[in-house]
Amino acid sequence: MNCGELLIIGGAEDKCLEGEVLNKFVELATHSDGGIGILPTASEIPEEVSAEYTKIFRDLGVNRVEVIKLDSRQDADDPAICEQLTSFSAIFISGGNQSRLSELIGKTKFHDALSKAWHKGMVIAGTSAGASILGKCMIVAADTMLNDNKLKVEIGVGFGFLDGLIIDQHFSQRGRFDRLLSAIAGNKEIMGIGIDENTAILVKDGHFEVVGQHQVLILDGSTSDYINITSSENGSEELTLSGFNLHTLTRGYRFNLLTRKLLMKKGIQQ
Repeated sequence: MNCGELLIIGGAEDKCLEGEVLNKFVELATHSDGGIGILPTASEIPEEVSAEYTKIFRDLGVNRVEVIKLDSRQDADDPAICEQLTSFSAIFISGGNQSRLSELIGKTKFHDALSKAWHKGMVIAGTSAGASILGKCMIVAADTMLNDNKLKVEIGVGFGFLDGLIIDQHFSQRGRFDRLLSAIAGNKEIMGIGIDENTAILVKDGHFEVVGQHQVLILDGSTSDYINITSSENGSEELTLSGFNLHTLTRGYRFNLLTRKLLMKKGIQQ
């Protein structure tokens, strides 16, 4: 069986009956009858987050919605919790702190079970921190140096469902272009994808389609002809770059992750 769809959300998605992004997730999740599992591990207020998503998913017609309570690496290695995971048709990973997801779940039995379930067709959605964790690499910190206003970006390890990508969220709303550019400058084979709030990419079979209100930005350094990163004494970095490809896509446009080319909207000829 082919891998399931990944719905990668830039955060702050509309939580109402008319919300396009969550309606798309429910549509995908209800292709089979396993129900939805909510994973709120990234959040500092997991009970509140779980209650909010449980209500909207049930209002959208999902009969079975359950919370996966996972608060430690011991939980993540618990066979009972791993077994609970495999009973769902879809998993929703909430926002919060992506480092917490990596620290508590990365390289555990739960991580392995989630990967296997996705490879067998389970749908996985992640919003905000839950979006960033789905890539092989992720931004875990981006601090501005006080003396010269330069960014220092720290990269961590994600769940690895999307190889060769680094995902940033709340993108335009929080002005994160510089930090995404800095994140991929050191490795031009990694493609950066910045997703706006109330916007998502639906990934399947090596391409994605944009869903939602705003836009998605793609930074591709694979064609670059010059990259120079100079480190200053205080640890900040200065970038000289040339030849990067930049794409911005809105609702309905598609992108091939293998060829790194725009695929246009369905029904529109290139």
